Amino acid sequence: MDHLSSESAASPTPPGRSAASLDDVDRALLRELTADGRLSMRALAERVSVSRSNAYARVERLIEEGVIAGFTARVDPVRAGLGTAAYVLVNIEQNSWRKVSAQLREVPYIQHLAFVGGDVDLVMLVRTPDNASLRDVVLGRIHAVEGVRSTRTWLIFDETPTPHHH
Repeated sequence: MDHLSSESAASPTPPGRSAASLDDVDRALLRELTADGRLSMRALAERVSVSRSNAYARVERLIEEGVIAGFTARVDPVRAGLGTAAYVLVNIEQNSWRKVSAQLREVPYIQHLAFVGGDVDLVMLVRTPDNASLRDVVLGRIHAVEGVRSTRTWLIFDETPTPHHH
């Protein structure tokens, strides 16, 4: 299907809005690729007990549907020089989330950013080389963002990596 016909085709839900329907094989493929994104198609097919062409077609479809958004490396933050980690909880002015999130995306060392319901508006995982850098990020960069009312920083003393299986 070429690009124009896919746009004009009336789909009941806009792309990217609804969850794709995944069967057990799809879920097994995703589990294996999450554990090791460098698996060859042959190894992947063997682990999930499907043919290589079936595995390939399914992975291509999962990429096309946006279920697989990309392939990344899992980096050990400490070995990568980011030995200080903290959750930074942020309260923002009402209705400023678009502006705030656009500015926070420019701030270095913020690894994850989530708008949440509850006592705070935003939870961020920040990883920096040291405490001084963390202070600079929180006080110098995050507090400088227009719309940020207050922050609370929870220093992470120790982390337990979870197995990357779902």
